[in-house]
Amino acid sequence: MKINFKNLTVQVICGIILGIIIGFLFPKFGAELKFLADIFIKLIKMVIAPIVFFTIVIGIGSMGDLKKVGRIGGKALLYFEIITTFALAIGLIVVNIIKPGSGFNTSHVKGGDISQYTSQAAETSHGAIEFILGIIPDNFVGAMAKGELLPILFFSVLFGIALASFGEKGKPLVHLFEQLTEVFFKIVNIVMKFSPVAASGAMAYTIGNFGLGSLVSLGKLMGSVYLTMFLFIVIILGAVAKLYGFNILKFIVYIKEEILLVLGTSSSESALPRMMERLEKYGCSKSVVGLVVPTGYSFNLDGTAIYLSMAALFIAQAYNVDITIWHQITLLGILMLTSKGAAGVTGSGFITLAATLSAFPVIPVEGIALLLGVDRFMSEARAITNLIGNGVATVVVSKMENEFHPTSEVKTKKKDMSISA
Repeated sequence: MKINFKNLTVQVICGIILGIIIGFLFPKFGAELKFLADIFIKLIKMVIAPIVFFTIVIGIGSMGDLKKVGRIGGKALLYFEIITTFALAIGLIVVNIIKPGSGFNTSHVKGGDISQYTSQAAETSHGAIEFILGIIPDNFVGAMAKGELLPILFFSVLFGIALASFGEKGKPLVHLFEQLTEVFFKIVNIVMKFSPVAASGAMAYTIGNFGLGSLVSLGKLMGSVYLTMFLFIVIILGAVAKLYGFNILKFIVYIKEEILLVLGTSSSESALPRMMERLEKYGCSKSVVGLVVPTGYSFNLDGTAIYLSMAALFIAQAYNVDITIWHQITLLGILMLTSKGAAGVTGSGFITLAATLSAFPVIPVEGIALLLGVDRFMSEARAITNLIGNGVATVVVSKMENEFHPTSEVKTKKKDMSISA
């Protein structure tokens, strides 16, 4: 079978393999290549804010029917809340069964400097009122400049509703935004050519900095996290997909390029623009994609939710802290709030964990130092689960609204699969 090295998927896989080899053979050099991934993520983040703004405004503005906007938004948020609860619960169940932290000798783990995470967590208010106030931007330009997704989302919805109220008079502006969106997606396509290099740099840094040996000491926790996320995707998301008439495994194959990109960069945001394009080609309407995907990146972080619940209980088990069922229910309630708004960028899950433990003093916050060495390895699983979860959510909401119309590309792929079977 011929390998097409011009294919982006093949290039990203080659980049990841090359990065692992460089990191293993030349660890010092590999550890210095993180800047390649940083450059790529900055390039992607450069266009995320305008793309989110334009797609939401286009989605709402082109609908015209504000009741429909509210209905789609309401269904999406309800879905997010239900699925995130399942994600948190399955994380708590698995960590209670496997108990990866039991008998863990904390003295053998090299602690790290956690001050940067605890200070960032302290600066972030996680109360209900503070959370609501944080959604409203002081000014839109500032929110765009800082790439603050929730405030951008809030302003975009208001802008879209105002534009939709103009009816036909607002159509020229919607058309202009559509053209501008095409320009930004063209920029994304240009930036994506750098993704194999970024994936290589990220993997070289990970292996070179932490080494393959760093996986052994905390392998039980890592294995538990990966197992839980696999079960969540196959069982929970698989059941949801089957209920709404599509196959989760075939869907994962369809978005394989985006998954590999996330695997290489450890950031689900790196695939956000491409994911929106892919979902439209899959059959989801532009209006639903424009509303659900950006919202999901703040409210539907399934992988982050699983990681937070498991990491918190792992620390409790490692420090022999007795956590009752009521403590766990309380923790789940806190996580329901703190997990919202955690961006898909590497490290955000760690900051959110510090904020959660600060609000839940039963578990020692200094315990997150135990996870510093392997957090990078688990961030890939978080980001991939987040990506798949948001993709499934978009398809589900599209089908709920009868806004799902499979394209010829998807139909052809399904036909080819059935013939080969």
